[in-house]
Amino acid sequence: MFPEIIAPRALRAPIDEFVGGLVAEYSDLLRALTQPLLDLLIWIEALVRQSPWWAVVIATVVLAWAASRRIGFSIAMGALLCVVGAIGLWDATMQTLALMIVAVFLSVAIGIPMGILMASFKWVRSVMMPVLDIMQTMPSFVYLIPVVMLFNLGKIAALIATVIYAVPPVIRLTDLGIRLVDSEVLEASRAFGASRTRQLFGVQLPLAMPNIMAGINQTTMMALAMVVIASMIGARGLGYEVLQGINRLQVGRGLLAGLGIVILAVIFDRITQSFGQRHSRKGERQ
Repeated sequence: MFPEIIAPRALRAPIDEFVGGLVAEYSDLLRALTQPLLDLLIWIEALVRQSPWWAVVIATVVLAWAASRRIGFSIAMGALLCVVGAIGLWDATMQTLALMIVAVFLSVAIGIPMGILMASFKWVRSVMMPVLDIMQTMPSFVYLIPVVMLFNLGKIAALIATVIYAVPPVIRLTDLGIRLVDSEVLEASRAFGASRTRQLFGVQLPLAMPNIMAGINQTTMMALAMVVIASMIGARGLGYEVLQGINRLQVGRGLLAGLGIVILAVIFDRITQSFGQRHSRKGERQ
């Protein structure tokens, strides 16, 4: 056996004390700061749950049409959503959909600016790369502990945990997309007198958009992968149905909820991919 140089308890104690201090000093402040997010999540959840099912299906078809400009594809996405309702999981799916919408919105709002900073400043990139590596490889159950301690069980804890798990891909691919822009294109824009800001928004971001859309796609898939884990800390929806199936050994309940998650994943994946492909074709034409 390897000789014990440092006792594990001696390493754990300072970490526990640090997190305990954060909870004691800042938990009330953090909950107050995240209250607008909770209000937004509750509002979106109420909106999609109380809307007529056909209105949600039509909105999905319209979104798929905006992404792909294909009638068959758009109708297929609406039909898939109808399958979820047909197997009795409409309400749970709408709860999961609300969490997904807010989590992906937050991840994109955080990830794209952070990716731009990483592409613009090497020191930011050198600091963020190890952080992103840890976020992507650390088991999600590890950071669920401080999240629950700070925010209690409930929707906000589930939302924060989902964002932590899902945000790295959009950061990485935004950074990669901007750095892959041809240097000759940047030199040409500078020759025409473009400022750094105009160069970023007029040249780099449009050319990096296919990569950014791929990052959003991956972020969406990773957020959906957190559905079951989020159900353990207070989020309801499809993940809760899977969890109940496990707890009660109800194979059919878990299988149907899993099918609902798969259908939702297919809808999100195909629509975001279609947006990315449209941007790629637009960039090639330009």
